[in-house]
Amino acid sequence: MSQAPLLRPSREEAEDAIRTLLRWAGEDPSREGLLDTPGRVVRSYEEFFEGYGEDPSAILSRTFSEVDDYDEIVLLRDIRFESHCEHHMVPIIGVAHVAYLPSKRVVGISKLARVVDAFARRLQIQERLTAQIANTINDVLQPHGVAVILEAGHQCMTTRGVHRPGVSMVTSRMLGVFRSNSDTRRELMSMLNRPSVATAHL
Repeated sequence: MSQAPLLRPSREEAEDAIRTLLRWAGEDPSREGLLDTPGRVVRSYEEFFEGYGEDPSAILSRTFSEVDDYDEIVLLRDIRFESHCEHHMVPIIGVAHVAYLPSKRVVGISKLARVVDAFARRLQIQERLTAQIANTINDVLQPHGVAVILEAGHQCMTTRGVHRPGVSMVTSRMLGVFRSNSDTRRELMSMLNRPSVATAHL
């Protein structure tokens, strides 16, 4: 049974909700410094959660077959992402490392970063975010293997609750040869541990 589409509130309703939260916090939404805050928050949310309007599979749909039989690991590392915890709606900020072993086709590397953003710019938990990125790349590109590793700090832990700044969470999803072949997995780890050459040439 398919789920009915969600009925989104209007912008005015969203801004009214922010005014309610301001009053709940003990503030006066009508004072000068807060008059434009509801509109600013709504515009921020449009950016924070723009991933709901993206189709990650479509992002990967344009591929290239002229690769001269390239059959080694493709790795895009240190992709900064910003997401929000679905439990407290506070930021999750980190980096993603995305690798795949092509079968016959490759995709533009910017598309890998866009897939990360498309899933990150939603309410998330890191474990699901990791799996969604890996599964989508695997389903669309059908490579020999996919590996996704996320390292992130969660403000739901660093700025509230247990207040543990400096703690990062690491999650991974290994599919295909990255899961079944220890040599391929070791090669990936070696690539991740090498110093970056990108900044050295700037």
